[in-house]
Amino acid sequence: MTDRRTVLTVALSAATILPFARGFLATPAIAAAGSFPYRLTEAQWRAKLPADAFAVLRQEATERPFTSPLNDEHRAGVFRCRGCALPLFGSATKFDSGTGWPSFFRPLPKAVGTSTDTSFGFTRTEVHCARCGGHLGHVFNDGPPPTGLRYCMNGVALTFSPSPKKA
Repeated sequence: MTDRRTVLTVALSAATILPFARGFLATPAIAAAGSFPYRLTEAQWRAKLPADAFAVLRQEATERPFTSPLNDEHRAGVFRCRGCALPLFGSATKFDSGTGWPSFFRPLPKAVGTSTDTSFGFTRTEVHCARCGGHLGHVFNDGPPPTGLRYCMNGVALTFSPSPKKA
């Protein structure tokens, strides 16, 4: 007989492993999503990005939760796309969602785009970089005020630039 702990363990394992594996098994939707101002060949992307960032940004994988050092980044500054350095989120919009991924309630103007993702049999809203089309994560309707949105981003898809210190 299957107990509740076994069911939860299997569900959490699948939720952690399947999204990451998806990036290696699926054909990226990025190519089908359209033309972006910043473009590189697949070989150029592979040379530019570490393997984990390539898997997320170019193949729509998901990093494991609670592994990104950006979860603990609390300084003033800007979170940028790791692929093309476009500023995406201001640090003032970052919040601790408890999900294990850096989360924000609002992107910077014209920084991200969205598309419909039905890859797991249900509909989610994928978030991508407006300049290079790189997959960043997903947006959900369970965030804090003032937007009520949670931009749940993969930390390996981002870099952080601290604000200059004032003298």
